[in-house]
Amino acid sequence: MWQQLLPGLRITVFFTVLCGLAYPLAITGICQLVFPHQANGSLIPLNGNPVGSELLAQGFSKPEYFQPRPSAAGNGYDPTASGGSNYGPTNKKLIDRVQASVVQFRKDNPDYHGPIPADLLTASASGLDPHISPDSALAQAPRVAKARGVTLDQVNTLVATVTEGPDLALLGEPRVNVLKLNLALDRQFPRR
Repeated sequence: MWQQLLPGLRITVFFTVLCGLAYPLAITGICQLVFPHQANGSLIPLNGNPVGSELLAQGFSKPEYFQPRPSAAGNGYDPTASGGSNYGPTNKKLIDRVQASVVQFRKDNPDYHGPIPADLLTASASGLDPHISPDSALAQAPRVAKARGVTLDQVNTLVATVTEGPDLALLGEPRVNVLKLNLALDRQFPRR
């Protein structure tokens, strides 16, 4: 009986060590050498302490900050509850939430009179997208400029400075990382 069991046990132990220990350690080591920023969560430091990740949205509610897309991830921007709502376009809950977002946006941004960009009203698939479109940032710029006591042109210039282009100049759309933009605001135009 042991003659039949021992080869199977040896193979199980061998592949457990190979696939469960050696391979993950090797890949982790390679990633730490080649892509250390990404391998450690793409954390953004401020005064030597991490304040967030450039990959995950954070909630900003004060008027002097740009706000991200709405989140469908649990209570706020909870990365442990990532996921979209999967509501269809005719779902009453989605319609009510978007209408509430329109009312809240108009209340928070009374100086903006154009059409509200869709990404300020709808959550991303993960509910944690850290980016907004440049149009969404420009729609919020009058509120931020007023709250910080600076000109709209100064805020618009900062938005243009932190706007990221498409990946490889081909993939995706221009976008603005909200956390990076808010940190740049704090550096360039400190809160009153």
